[in-house]
Amino acid sequence: MPNRETFDFSLYTSYWKMQVYSPINMKKNLKSKKERIVYLPMAVDLIHHGHINIIKEGEKLGKVVVGLLTDKAIANYKRVPLSSYEQRKKVIENIVGVHAVISQETDDYIPTIKKLKPNFFVHGDDWKTGVQKEKRKRVIEAMRKWGGKVVEPPYTDGMSSTKLLDDLIDRGTTPEGRGRMLKRIMEVRPLLRILEVHNGLTGRIVEKIKVIKGDAAREFDGMWLSSLTDSMAKGKPDTGYVDFTSRHNTIDQIFDVTTKPMLVDADNGGFPEHFALMIKTLERLGVSAVIIEDKIGLKANSLFGAEAGQIQDNIDDFCHKISVGKRSQISDYFMIFARIESLILGKGLADALERARAYIEAGADGILIHSKAENPSEIFAFCKEYEKFPRKVPLAVVPTTYSSVTEKELIKAGINLVIYANHQLRSAYPAMVKTAKSILSHGGCGEAEKFCMPIKDILTLIPGSE
Repeated sequence: MPNRETFDFSLYTSYWKMQVYSPINMKKNLKSKKERIVYLPMAVDLIHHGHINIIKEGEKLGKVVVGLLTDKAIANYKRVPLSSYEQRKKVIENIVGVHAVISQETDDYIPTIKKLKPNFFVHGDDWKTGVQKEKRKRVIEAMRKWGGKVVEPPYTDGMSSTKLLDDLIDRGTTPEGRGRMLKRIMEVRPLLRILEVHNGLTGRIVEKIKVIKGDAAREFDGMWLSSLTDSMAKGKPDTGYVDFTSRHNTIDQIFDVTTKPMLVDADNGGFPEHFALMIKTLERLGVSAVIIEDKIGLKANSLFGAEAGQIQDNIDDFCHKISVGKRSQISDYFMIFARIESLILGKGLADALERARAYIEAGADGILIHSKAENPSEIFAFCKEYEKFPRKVPLAVVPTTYSSVTEKELIKAGINLVIYANHQLRSAYPAMVKTAKSILSHGGCGEAEKFCMPIKDILTLIPGSE
């Protein structure tokens, strides 16, 4: 059995110096030395003895080449890893028995193994069932073409990176750790899904709910604290009546039971001096981003448009507010999104584009282009022109009125972040009214049970309730 003392690390060193970890070159060099190549794909967000065991099994067969999944590859089928690719790579490179580490750019192993043509492909036997079953079948068929074998060591009982991560997440996170996550996720996902929250329970839904589509898992990347839903959940009008101190308390309650990043709706941000203080407070709490709209005067919901007497701020004054906000922040990860109301107020595309250019120049980290149209045509028209900008920042949308648009269409248009801004509250209210009416109509709650989630199911949303 090879060991660290007998390894010839000259090949490894040469690859390191040249920064060349090509599967084809790896194959040529190892085959020329008549070495058997053992390909072992891994994600490895949190290393545990199950990973060590499988590396040892691979080492018995030949030179272990770990195909380490990139951040983007992992994000395609589960939560963005806590550790970056480079951090994970350094750990794996220093494990005894690992000859080299190459990038596994997708969660489809076939392109890599076709280039490398390993003698052995090693994977734990846990992929024989579940969502990876079809992936296993494709790998076996591919390996047969050059006489390669798939080796499946027994899965290490009781060990799961996903379970370890879930346990870690349930313990909570620090304000800085949470605050940094939004930018981290934006680096690896083409489109971030953000869902509205207004209390701890809705925060837990964003934290825990996922849907499996094929061999990929879909989940929400973060939370949106909307002034509309935060006010309505408190039984107050969306007119700026709920002060920011109250909103801080809501944020704190949500953060107490979640770990995902949050974007906060700050309406127009108030006076520049107040906006600066607001940012300092949000940073301390662990908020990742704030979104401010370029309107002035008494708050009215944007969906009422110009008929509500809303007034758009002038460009210079709003740019000044953005600049003051950027100068006030302490961290390098906090983001200010400028929400453009030009389309809402009937000012047209040219005005929206002019404002986008100015706001980016003033320091905005992102642009939210807003619309109350029933289709996304004017949003897509904005995106087409925005793509021509010499300098761009992440682009966000809120498809409340043009709800038929798909995420695929948004990605194609160049949009980076979609906010589902009020859907938890809007869906909960009709259900609650129906339940209340049923109890009154029937003089008891028996008939209402069919509208209600089983109490055991709702308890699973809350750690420690089982």
